[in-house]
Amino acid sequence: MASGMFLEKIKSEGLAHLSYIIGHQGRAAVIDPRRDCRVYLDIASRQGARIVSIFETHRNEDYVIGSRDLARLTGASIYHGSRLDFEYGQPVAEGDTFALGDLRLRILDTPGHTFESISIAVSDAGFGEEPVAVFTGDALFVGDVGRTDFFPDQAQEVAGLLYDSIFDKILPLGDHVILYPAHGAGSVCGDGMAEREFSTLGLERRLNPVLQKKKRDDFIRFKINEHHDAPPYFRHMEKVNLDGSARPFDELTAPQPLSADAFYENSRQNAVILDVRRPEAIGGALIPGSLGIPLEMIPAFGGWFLPYDRDLLMVVDDYDDAQKAFQLLARIGYDRLAGYLEGGLHAWEVSGRSYETVPAVHTGDLVRRIENEDDFVLLDVRKMSEFREQRLPGAVHAYVGELPDNLDKVPRNKPIVTFCGSGQRAIIAATILKKAGYEWVENGLGSMAACAAVGCPLVEGDE
Repeated sequence: MASGMFLEKIKSEGLAHLSYIIGHQGRAAVIDPRRDCRVYLDIASRQGARIVSIFETHRNEDYVIGSRDLARLTGASIYHGSRLDFEYGQPVAEGDTFALGDLRLRILDTPGHTFESISIAVSDAGFGEEPVAVFTGDALFVGDVGRTDFFPDQAQEVAGLLYDSIFDKILPLGDHVILYPAHGAGSVCGDGMAEREFSTLGLERRLNPVLQKKKRDDFIRFKINEHHDAPPYFRHMEKVNLDGSARPFDELTAPQPLSADAFYENSRQNAVILDVRRPEAIGGALIPGSLGIPLEMIPAFGGWFLPYDRDLLMVVDDYDDAQKAFQLLARIGYDRLAGYLEGGLHAWEVSGRSYETVPAVHTGDLVRRIENEDDFVLLDVRKMSEFREQRLPGAVHAYVGELPDNLDKVPRNKPIVTFCGSGQRAIIAATILKKAGYEWVENGLGSMAACAAVGCPLVEGDE
C-alpha cells in the first residue's frame, strides 16, 4: 500500500548528527544517512515506502556516511555535490529536481562549509511550487552557521561563499520555510547551536546571532576569526567518505567477551585498552596504561586519541555498554574491536593483576588548596573559550584533545588535579597523564558544575 506523506528525523547521540527520511506515495529519500543504516529501512517499511534516493549534503568530516551500504540494501541512487570527485554516486547540479509523489526536492548549490555542499528545498506539488522546507546540511544550523575553517589558505573565499549561500540562496526561500540542518547542539561542526532542533528561516533571520552580521564583510571577518577544534580523525572520515571504502556496518564483528587472562594476552599485542565506564568507576580502579573515555564521550573524544591501525580492547560495566560502545565507535570508523573484559574490572581485580587509581578531589577541598596556596597544579582541560569565560585562580590550561602534545605545560614534580565542566573530560585527561607516567594525578569530580552549586572564587576574562 502506497504511503502517505512523511518526514522523520534520526538523531545520532554524541555526534548530534541529524539525518532524515522523507517520502510520499511509496517513494522515499534519505538525507545524510549514518553508517548503521537499517533504521531507515525500518522506517520506510513502516511507512510502506521504498527508498529510491540518497542525498549527501557534503562530504562529512565527523562520521562515516552510510550511503553506499544503504544503496546496496535498497538499490537507491546516491547523489552529492558536483564540485568534488567522489568515487561513487552521481553529481547533482543547481536546479535538479527529484519527485517523491507530490513532494519535489530541488537542489541548491550552497558552498562555504565545503565547496561541494548542497541544500535541498522541498515543495508540495499539491499546493504549488513554493518551498515548505529545506535541508541545509552544514550550511545553516539552528542558532549558528557552518564552520569554514577546513580551507585555511582560502579562508576569505569560503567564508564569502557561505555568506552568499545563506543570504542569496537559502534565506530567500521564504521566512515560512522549515529548517532541517544536519547537526544539532553538541556537534563539533558549530559552537553556538540552539538546544532546540526546530526552526524556520524567518526565525533564524531574526534570532540567529551570526545572521545579524548582514554585511558581507562583517560576516567574513567574523568567520575568519572563529576558532574550531579539529580532531585528527576528521582526515580519516574525509577519506572514507570520498572513496566509499568503509565496510558495511553489518559486516563488522561485535566485540566478544574475554576472560582476564585472554584480555591481558591481547593487551600485550599492541592493543589499546579503552575504559568506557563512568568517571567515578574509572577513578576507582583502572588497568595500567588504559585510556578512560566515558561511554557518552566516545563520539566527541574517541577520534582525538584512538588509532585506526591497532586493536581496541574495552573495559565496560556490562554487555549492553559493550554493544553501545561498538556502535558509537563504528560511526566514527573504528572497526578493530578485539573484545571486552568479561566481568568488568572486578574480573581483573580478582585475577590478582595490578590496577591504578585516580583519587577524586571534592570542590570544597580544591578551593581550600587554592586559598592555602598549596603547591599543586590545577589543570583546566576545557576549551579555551570556556577557560577565558571563567576559571579558578592559578589554573593552567591545556585542552584535553591537545593534551598529549602539550605535556610540557604539566610539571611532573607536583600533584596534578584535572578539571573541566563536570569531571568527564577531566577523567580523560587524568588517564592520559597516567599513561604518560605521571604518578600523582587526581580528578576534580564535579568541576565547574560543582563550583556553580557550592560557590568558588572565579576569575573572568583573558587576564
